[in-house]
Amino acid sequence: MAWLCLVMVLSARGIDGGVSFLLGFTPSDSVFYFVLLSAIVGGVTILWGLWLLLLAYSRSARFPRQFTLWQSALIVVMLVKQGYILIAPDFAVTAWTIAWAVGEVAVGVAMICLVNSRGATQTLVSGEQDTTPRPVVIAIAAVLGVFVGGAAGAALGLVVGSVISEATDMSCFEGGCGYFAIMVGIVGCLVGAVVGGIFAAWLAARRRRAA
Repeated sequence: MAWLCLVMVLSARGIDGGVSFLLGFTPSDSVFYFVLLSAIVGGVTILWGLWLLLLAYSRSARFPRQFTLWQSALIVVMLVKQGYILIAPDFAVTAWTIAWAVGEVAVGVAMICLVNSRGATQTLVSGEQDTTPRPVVIAIAAVLGVFVGGAAGAALGLVVGSVISEATDMSCFEGGCGYFAIMVGIVGCLVGAVVGGIFAAWLAARRRRAA
C-alpha cells in the first residue's frame, strides 16, 4: 500500500510539472506530445490506483491480480518512455534518470512477487462470502471508467488528429492543424468517457466476488 500511494503521489507531481512546463514553454512537437501523453498516463495511474485502494480496503480476492496488471502496465510504460528518451534527439539522458527508471522497475517487480506470494494473499483476502457487488462499487467503477475512458479517448484522438493533419498536409496557419487535433481529441474524450463509464459499470455488475 505504501508503494501504491507513493507511485500515485509521484504521478500527481509529474502531472503538475508537465502542465507547468507546457504553460511556461513552447516545446517541439515531440516534446509536447511526450509531456502531454505522460500527464494523461499519470492521470490513469492515479485513477487505477484509487480503484486498487478500494479493492484492498474491501479485502477483495481480485486485488493481487489487479495490482499485478497495474504494476505490469507501469513497468511497460516506463520502459517505453525510457526507450523514447534514449532515441529522441530533443532529450538529454543523465545517469540519474536511468538509475531512477531501473530502480522503479526493480521495486515494481518485487511488489508483484510480494503481492502474489501465498502468505500475503491469504492475509489480504477476507473470508466473508459476497456474491453480489455493492451499488457503491458499481458507481465508483462507472466514475473511474468515465475518467479512464475519457483520458484514453483524448490521447487516441490527439494522435489520430495529428496523423490526419500530417497525412493531408493541413495548413498550420494560426495553429489550424493544432486546433484540428485538439478538436478530434475532445471528440475522442467524450466518446471514451461514455463508453468507458458504461463498460466499467457493466463489468463491475457482472463480476462475482468469492471468499
